[in-house]
Amino acid sequence: MAPKLPDSVEELRAAGNQSFRNGQYAEASALYGRALQLLQARGSADPEEESVLYSNRAACHLKDGNCTDCIKDCTSALALVPFSMKPLLRRASAYEALEKYPQAYVDYKTVLQIDNSVMSALEGINRMTRALMDSLGPEWRLKLPSVPVVPVSAQKRWNSMPSENHKETVKSKSKETTTTKSRVPSAGDVERAKVLKEEGNELVKKGNHKKAIEKYSESLLFSNLESATYSNRALCHLILKQYKEAVKDCSEALKLDGKNVKAFYRRAQAYKALKDYKSSLADISSLLQIEPRNGPAQKLRQEVNQSLK
Repeated sequence: MAPKLPDSVEELRAAGNQSFRNGQYAEASALYGRALQLLQARGSADPEEESVLYSNRAACHLKDGNCTDCIKDCTSALALVPFSMKPLLRRASAYEALEKYPQAYVDYKTVLQIDNSVMSALEGINRMTRALMDSLGPEWRLKLPSVPVVPVSAQKRWNSMPSENHKETVKSKSKETTTTKSRVPSAGDVERAKVLKEEGNELVKKGNHKKAIEKYSESLLFSNLESATYSNRALCHLILKQYKEAVKDCSEALKLDGKNVKAFYRRAQAYKALKDYKSSLADISSLLQIEPRNGPAQKLRQEVNQSLK
């Protein structure tokens, strides 16, 4: 007897996933297509499922180098569930392959509004920035399509997804430490990093700390040798109550400059918020050895001591 062919949306999707894992992208694409036809014929409104099927088929197109159909399927997926991470990343990759750099930049930038730690998007922004600077000149930002504002609901939807959906983010964070630390930046990279850092500083002055984090992250992709960039990003994390991230950035800043007073102070603030009072006091003590009359540090020490009572 011939094996039973999958005849439900769930079975077709599962079979498509298996074919994709086996590198049989054309077969996977056909299975996802049949699942879409069945779902649409059924007439039941399930935008999430339909969006995933379009996104999965787009991945097949991308693997086969069919960027035009990949873009079409990603656009269909996003029409059903706006601001979904995977179709945005896949469409960005397809645009990039077709050298449609402004569109790719917008999609990568949109992903970073949802989760600013996705390394594939940060690296994509890095590549697009270089390409757009070369092709459009110093005024390239003025010539881009507008970047859509991601609503808070979309960000919350991503943050509440099961942990397996965050594999991209986990990979990206470990990759950031390996790729940036192993590369010696060129003079041009250092200059670009400086420009991006200054853009981040301007955003901080305007109170736009989330976008400032994106700028500092872009800057660190070009050059990760500037202690102040880490301590500036730490300030943004502090204000956004992302205390563990603030601690990490301050620690990186202090590896580069062991006398970075702002890094000691901000890490002490973060430790205090995390109720790690011992570590907070240790950082305040280190800071006061460098600047014995630092008023904010003395005040923070009093606050931490009060918390210990």
